Amino acid sequence: MYCINIFSTKPFLLLIFCFTLLSCDASYVEVPADDELLDGPVDGLSNSESAQFLRGDAAVNEVFTRETGLGPTFVGTSCINCHAGDGKGHLFTTLTRFGQIDETVNQFLNQGSPQLQNRALPGYLPEQIPAGATFSKFTPPAFTGLGFLQYVSDADLIKMTDPDDSNGDGISGSVNWITIPGYSIPASNAITQNSKYIGRYGKKASAFDLLHQTVNAYNQDMGITSVFNPIDHYSNLEIDPEISTAKVNDVIFYLSTLKAPIQRNQNDAGVIRGKNIFTQINCVACHKSELKTSYSPINALSYKTFAPYTDLLLHDMGSALDDGYTEGSAKTYEWRTPPLWGIGLSENSQGGNLFLMHDGRAQTIEQAITLHGGEAEQSRNAFEKLSTQDKEALLKFIKSL
Repeated sequence: MYCINIFSTKPFLLLIFCFTLLSCDASYVEVPADDELLDGPVDGLSNSESAQFLRGDAAVNEVFTRETGLGPTFVGTSCINCHAGDGKGHLFTTLTRFGQIDETVNQFLNQGSPQLQNRALPGYLPEQIPAGATFSKFTPPAFTGLGFLQYVSDADLIKMTDPDDSNGDGISGSVNWITIPGYSIPASNAITQNSKYIGRYGKKASAFDLLHQTVNAYNQDMGITSVFNPIDHYSNLEIDPEISTAKVNDVIFYLSTLKAPIQRNQNDAGVIRGKNIFTQINCVACHKSELKTSYSPINALSYKTFAPYTDLLLHDMGSALDDGYTEGSAKTYEWRTPPLWGIGLSENSQGGNLFLMHDGRAQTIEQAITLHGGEAEQSRNAFEKLSTQDKEALLKFIKSL
């Protein structure tokens, strides 16, 4: 930049000077640090992949209307309705699943199950839970890091299971064997049992992959049909797709390539102390601090080590968390270990408050810990016996994730 004598310049140079002066004085918004945001792409995307990521970002923000296929009954009008900032949902956006009480077929599929559409377009009535149907509330999870979870191999998941608690640590853990839709194509290293495959997404790990999860969300959350699922959930009739296959694929790519949440204050003495306590009271038995991906067609996700703090397995969480509803081979009291990464930023998407556990009933991290039962009872009891200082350190560590 250089200085000029504004009194001897031509008018157009004076105009440029004034514009520059105004630009320099203009205020700007400080961009948050990368570890303070849940959204953003994973490192290593190619130019074409980055373009697809941006298309997917736009698609998850698309608001549907009657004219673009919404409803006639629905839960939300866009993906971002339930996942603000790619984070966890609020009690107002919590979903209701109903109808299945054991491993047999849901008996209420012809009455709107498995998802309750609690909103409707003018001229239609929202769904009601049928008499006799058990149900559970599911608070929407965060979007970030989902692609890493998809590419943990089935073999690694099964290796972590211990259905008979053979090591005597009180922790079992099992996979959820589910029937997958015809449009989902298992990887070459997928493991099958009685024609069923391992689920890994959802509160009970009832969705096979991000395609399965996304198609279900469009159809059951917004009433949007696709070539993958052209059945209108209101009429049960096949209709023309209301969203293009290209756009569905863009959304799946976006969900796959959102970066993993970045831990904050990793070198803080209190955080380090809390991490050690987390290990000592055996929270890591389910909330695994390290997993690895296998091959992925997205190079940026292949053979990566990451820290999600989950094992993606089902665990008996005790009678207090038994809602009498289940999916796949999961029992009513079994829940998939939720990833803890990003939990410290959850308030940003939950209106300044926390709504934790599968249904948002816990409003603090400490309350969530004390609600753990079943296989987590020993760790919960160990937490309750900690000194005030050790509890604070443990909570500080969890909030850093």
